[in-house]
Amino acid sequence: MFDNLSEKLDKALHVLKGHGQITEINVAETLKEVRRALLDADVNFKIAKEFTNTVKEKALGQDVLTSLQPGQLMVKLVKDELTQLMGGDVEGINLSGAPSIILMSGLQGSGKTTFSGKLANFLQTKKSKKALLVACDVYRPAAIDQLHVVGEQIGVEVFSDRGNTDPVAIAKAGIAHAKANGFNVVIIDTAGRLAVDEQMMNEIANIHKAIEPQETLFVVDSMTGQDAVNTAKAFNDVLNFDGVILTKLDGDTRGGAAISIKSVVNKPIKFIGTGEKMDAIDVFYPSRMADRILGMGDVVSLVERAQEQFDEEEARKIQKKIAKNKFGFDDFLSQIQQIKKMGSLKDLMGMIPGAGKALKGLDIEDDAFKHIEAIIYSMTPDERATPTKLNASRKKRIAKGSGRTIQEINQLLKQFDQMSKMMKMMQGGGGKKMMQMMGAMKGMK
Repeated sequence: MFDNLSEKLDKALHVLKGHGQITEINVAETLKEVRRALLDADVNFKIAKEFTNTVKEKALGQDVLTSLQPGQLMVKLVKDELTQLMGGDVEGINLSGAPSIILMSGLQGSGKTTFSGKLANFLQTKKSKKALLVACDVYRPAAIDQLHVVGEQIGVEVFSDRGNTDPVAIAKAGIAHAKANGFNVVIIDTAGRLAVDEQMMNEIANIHKAIEPQETLFVVDSMTGQDAVNTAKAFNDVLNFDGVILTKLDGDTRGGAAISIKSVVNKPIKFIGTGEKMDAIDVFYPSRMADRILGMGDVVSLVERAQEQFDEEEARKIQKKIAKNKFGFDDFLSQIQQIKKMGSLKDLMGMIPGAGKALKGLDIEDDAFKHIEAIIYSMTPDERATPTKLNASRKKRIAKGSGRTIQEINQLLKQFDQMSKMMKMMQGGGGKKMMQMMGAMKGMK
């Protein structure tokens, strides 16, 4: 996420490294590179210039605190301004209606239909809402089919009327169906076009006028950069929408849309899409995104995801097994599944401060655990419960069954043994022994 922008900003802010004070000369050098980094990320020239001018004024108007180096102060100033540029405070979603009506708008290919499903799933699982999806794209039969597939995948009902070519009538019928059947959120997926045109704008405006939604959201593909910002402005002029959804932030995103869009349309980014799975949706926090762009990670979001997957009863069972030296590979598999539910490994690693730079150039697969899982699934239930039974002949059989090498199996067993000992030490609170264990592991390859 924003790898190129992060790298260029990091280089730009290193211009101040070694200077004892902030001066107009070294500030100008730094901000010239910052502006260039923003322009390369497809940020509007006017916005990039205003951004760097604001940072310059604040930098020259402050004394450097004795505990801070100039570079550190500049990072803070850039971070604060990035946060403000992207919206400042987090914006919630308006769910005040009975039912709450959410109108989705955007161009074809922006990920609107998929995100409608993600939002329905989010509201059902995180907000305890009963959501109904309404298919109002009357031009593409595949769009209706896609929404039904998405709805079935997440367990959300989809309302459609394939014989009707009037999207306004379908939207009204969908809302009536929701009221009659106890749904408290209605998400209306509308038709997109390959480009903004008058017919499209009139149609979405007519739907908006007829249903009076609590929320009108504009879905935009973040990979389209400045084009996304221009499209947002065109839609906002007609709809006066309430917020923006940025999709495909897990792709090769330059960052221009996320940074520019709030300034252009003066509407907040409310959600972001970070993958293809139905749970790959995050509330947009400007300050957290600024941290990630500047390579500072996002520990708060990482902890929140971990807490969502934390099973207290399962944790108690694991503790008892560790205490009795009965922690086996089935338990290890359970832990892997919880990690996988938190999102893609690449996204999770990006939330750890400094990890992005350290892992630069490495291709982290979304299913990076598949080799470990293959090895474990090739074991018998008895072997998973008692790994010490794995002798040479058993390892040979497991290697053949999993398509991995005996060396890989030995490595997994070694790591599993180290992890089990570490967990037992942590549970027992053996601080001194823990330090000794860590020292011993440091020398292991």
